[in-house]
Amino acid sequence: MHIYTKTGDRGTTGLASGTRVSKTDFRLEAYGTADELNSFVGLLRARSSYQDEQLYWIQNRLFNLGAALSDAPGEWISGEDTRQLEQWIDAMQETLPPMREFILPGGDEATSLCHVCRTVTRRLERRIVALENDHNDAVYAPALTFVNRLSDYFFVLSRFMAKEGNICQFVWKK
Repeated sequence: MHIYTKTGDRGTTGLASGTRVSKTDFRLEAYGTADELNSFVGLLRARSSYQDEQLYWIQNRLFNLGAALSDAPGEWISGEDTRQLEQWIDAMQETLPPMREFILPGGDEATSLCHVCRTVTRRLERRIVALENDHNDAVYAPALTFVNRLSDYFFVLSRFMAKEGNICQFVWKK
């Protein structure tokens, strides 16, 4: 069996539902961005020993999100997934001092990757909103909530990793 199918050679691709759409379709922009984020989370896992089980779990949920965005039938992301992220965020936050200033992305490689994951997550969120607006429905509401919380997770993870690793994070100065 070949890896190539040649079915996309004319600028279309098949969704999980069997429908063929243009490779510029909002749906592909959304699940392509989820795939990109998943790759960055994999790189973060490779560069850090912090929260590996959580990041592995997130990678699986991002794959589920891609399935949902590719029009696969079923419930792929749930409110329970979002609650899990909130529990992890709250647990990390308890160990951190209150924020009084804006943090500039950076630190070491792993904390910087957290910020890359955060910003790609925000782009994914915008892609999902564009998809919802294009299709005039809210079938992705659980996914949108999950993605919104996921960007918070990556921000808090960057602070947590910096604290645990005694890594300086610089703050914005006007």
